[in-house]
Amino acid sequence: MSRLDRLFAEIRACTRCAERLPNPPKPVVRGSEQSRILIVGQAPGRRVHETGIPFNDPSGDRLREWMGIDRETFYDESRIALLPMGFCYPGTGKSGDLPPRPECAQAWRAPLLEALPNVKVTLLVGQYAIAWHLYPQRKSPPTLTSTVRNWREYWPEVIPLPHPSPRNNLWLRRNPWFEEELLPKLAQRVEAVLHD
Repeated sequence: MSRLDRLFAEIRACTRCAERLPNPPKPVVRGSEQSRILIVGQAPGRRVHETGIPFNDPSGDRLREWMGIDRETFYDESRIALLPMGFCYPGTGKSGDLPPRPECAQAWRAPLLEALPNVKVTLLVGQYAIAWHLYPQRKSPPTLTSTVRNWREYWPEVIPLPHPSPRNNLWLRRNPWFEEELLPKLAQRVEAVLHD
């Protein structure tokens, strides 16, 4: 059993924040030591909690479209690791799902990243992934928009992205540069890494 497999087994048995979750813990993580792309999302939504399949929703459809890949490639663990900031569905608040539980990142993120030696590019999807990976010491990191707009600063190893949720349609309309400038480069980078 690989170090990553051992970590996944421990994560799938984790109950650290069980009393703070609306449902029994059901951590959702995927990947292998061969994974070349790491996708860091926020936390599973209700539908993902029910199916156990990350990004198995309209957000996932949009993310795959942005990346220029199909479902089969997206869920090929030898190519892509899917490790959200929170591994269990955190519940719903007034304006959508609650933030990912912080216990996951505190306990698991560093060892997981160390166990993925072949990752060539990391996609940071949404504000929580961006804040943890790019601004760990800052209490007030820059806005998601300013970070994504300055994506070239992190290229080619890290690509910050807004969340692909339909709730972000207004953001996409207000920021046409995202689809015009970043998305073509994102698809090219994904293609290059998967076929290197």
